[in-house]
Amino acid sequence: MGDLFQEAILVSILAGTVRIMTPILFAAIGELVTQRAGIWNMGVEGTMLMGAFIAYVVATATGSIWIAVLAAMLAGGVVGLLTAFMTATMRVDHFITGLGINLLISGLTLYWFRIYIKGRAQPTFEGFENVPIPVLSSIPYLGEILFTQRILTYVAFLSVPAIWFLLYRTRWGLELRCLGENPKALDIKGLSVVRRQYTAVLIGSIMTGLGGGFLMLGFSDRFLADITAGRGWLAIVAIIAGRWMPRGVLAAVAVFALLESVATHVQVLGVDIPHQIFLALPYVASIVLLMMLRSKSGEPRRLGIPYFR
Repeated sequence: MGDLFQEAILVSILAGTVRIMTPILFAAIGELVTQRAGIWNMGVEGTMLMGAFIAYVVATATGSIWIAVLAAMLAGGVVGLLTAFMTATMRVDHFITGLGINLLISGLTLYWFRIYIKGRAQPTFEGFENVPIPVLSSIPYLGEILFTQRILTYVAFLSVPAIWFLLYRTRWGLELRCLGENPKALDIKGLSVVRRQYTAVLIGSIMTGLGGGFLMLGFSDRFLADITAGRGWLAIVAIIAGRWMPRGVLAAVAVFALLESVATHVQVLGVDIPHQIFLALPYVASIVLLMMLRSKSGEPRRLGIPYFR
């Protein structure tokens, strides 16, 4: 157990934490936009899975990871359109819609994957490599932890202040937050509630698809049916634990990623403790965070409640 506290191992754990945060952070910050608009999208897990699968197919077919990134975002957007149609237009229960989408995508991606590799060895691809930031990457310890990462990791962290600015410093953000609190106020002013909910769901789903794409392109070179491994659910928990605030979501995602990074290093180091215990820690932490912080919830008042004129 003492091996975990060696200097090089600690730096590796923290660097791994930053990298592991990336897909969950994309999904959580995107879903935060969606939930602020009053739509409780429970299909985050399925959207991430679709983004990962489409990224894999495009990366192996074209050899371009950037085309694969765009395809993952497009796939997320398509799933988002379905979600928005069901929740904003048809006003189907948000939880039922999300769970149905998760089940649909889980089955579809597995079926399409078997068709894609039928009769041949599973193709692989070259994924993202670390891109050190000049000067900053040479800072002792911090350089390796924060400034020697995949390029999309930097984008994920920049998305936090960007979304904060959009939500709290723009007219669009004010209107979007009003959707989650009092959509009737917008409707009375002649502003389209449905159109703005579509926009919010699309933004969230595109970012979630990007998170799934990075999960594929930044961590692996082959697709697995359960590659998301519950990260979509962790993104939703991070929003609740973070009280629907960007900085709170960032902190919650950091906790989950740190625990997963520790679990990964425990397996590599061969610590004499069943590694399954460490693998379960992020999910145990999610339950503990919900128990501790639920009473201080900043949940939008109309979240998950369909709007009728």
